[in-house]
Parts: sequence; structure tokens; C-alpha cells
Amino acid sequence: MTKYPFFYMMVIMYKYSEDNALTELKEYIDSTYDQHYSKNRFQATEFIIDGGHGEGFCIGNILKYAQRYGKKNGKDRSDLLKVIHYGIIALHINDMENTDNESK
Repeated sequence: MTKYPFFYMMVIMYKYSEDNALTELKEYIDSTYDQHYSKNRFQATEFIIDGGHGEGFCIGNILKYAQRYGKKNGKDRSDLLKVIHYGIIALHINDMENTDNESK
């Protein structure tokens, strides 16, 4: 039994439709695994991360898509989804690096 069983029964009323945004984000990320740049089950991003350039690559893409939003294709939601996706990848890289540093 958990210490706070009531927590799991609590329903959150999101003010900013975060639940819908998270669903949309998951669908977007899932779709990237079927796109042309994930041939043979490897994405180019994996090679960049393995080469030690993942953090800079992600931050660069976050800046690119954030600055592009509202300009190139107007207020294209996919630009914002890309910003968040690259943020998630950057979090993953951060966690990998922290795990590596802790094990040394």
C-alpha cells in the first residue's frame, strides 16, 4: 500500500490543456519513428549523440524551430512540437551524462 493512496484517485483539471498537448506530442514523436530519417531503425540523432555532439545539436534545433515559429510556415504547431521533442532528447542526454558521471 502506498503512503498516499488518495493521490492516484485525484483528477487534475488542467488550465492550459496540458493533457491534450501531451497526447498530441506523443503522437508527433511516434510519427517521427516512421519518417525517412529513421531508416534501418536508427535515427540520425543517435549518431550525433554517439559522436558527443547531442546536446549542442538539440539546443541548436530548439533555437532554430523556436525562431522559425511564426515566420517560415506561419504559426506552425509542428515547429513547437519539434522544440519540445528536442527538449526531451536534451533531457535524455543530460540524464545519460549524469548517470555516466555518477558511475565513474
